[in-house]
Amino acid sequence: MRTRSGIWSIRARIALGVLALGLTAACGGGAPAEAPTTAPVANPVDQATAGAVIGRIVFEGTVPAPASIKMTADPNCGSDGSMSEALIVGDGGALQNVFVYVKDGLGNLTFPVPAEMVILDQKGCHYVPHVLGVQVGQPVQIVNSDATLHNVHAAGKTNREFNAGQPIQGMKMTHTFTTKEVMVPFKCDVHGWMNAWVGVLDHPFFSVTGRDGAFSLKGLPPGTYTIEAWHETLGTETQTVTIGAKESKDLAFTFRGAGA
Repeated sequence: MRTRSGIWSIRARIALGVLALGLTAACGGGAPAEAPTTAPVANPVDQATAGAVIGRIVFEGTVPAPASIKMTADPNCGSDGSMSEALIVGDGGALQNVFVYVKDGLGNLTFPVPAEMVILDQKGCHYVPHVLGVQVGQPVQIVNSDATLHNVHAAGKTNREFNAGQPIQGMKMTHTFTTKEVMVPFKCDVHGWMNAWVGVLDHPFFSVTGRDGAFSLKGLPPGTYTIEAWHETLGTETQTVTIGAKESKDLAFTFRGAGA
């Protein structure tokens, strides 16, 4: 656990880094802007024949006790007692924070990019939501709702890595991913427990499970698809499903832990 002086030392270094980046940008330097993505004008799927894949994700086995997070090093983060979001299992084994998406089967179809902003907040010294999905070219607004310094560090493998300080409550920045990637990890270098995961796809067929473990992929054209369910600690599970015109298919995914 970092000491309070260690936290403020990190804050000072990051604040200086932010200032240096601002001066560089003012002189015409800095990281190159990401190229805008051109969206097709219409959804290529005939909605009169579109179907869906729906289902539920469950965890089977002994559920480990959630790890407690110590946040007292930063008094602006609140009291201790917060729990890790790495593995959340609800009633009936419902598994939360699973990213479910069409991995294969859409061929060369291209889809319109939503203009709606996706929000990734920093609230209570946690990223909210913990797992989310976005399309290539869709704007992501990253917000600091806390009265403390955060830095947003996204370490993608195919998308450009970036690291930006947000020292003031209410600060916002907008980022656009340029290529698909499952998943892009986010962290905060000031608060080591803070992390999030962003799935970036070139289509809109993705879902993140909530407390009930349910997911829904609607508006799919008839065809055969590979559906993948991703979890940050349990890995991936994959199934193949075929849907006809106006057909809805149910899929059940099970992730197994110790004792299963």
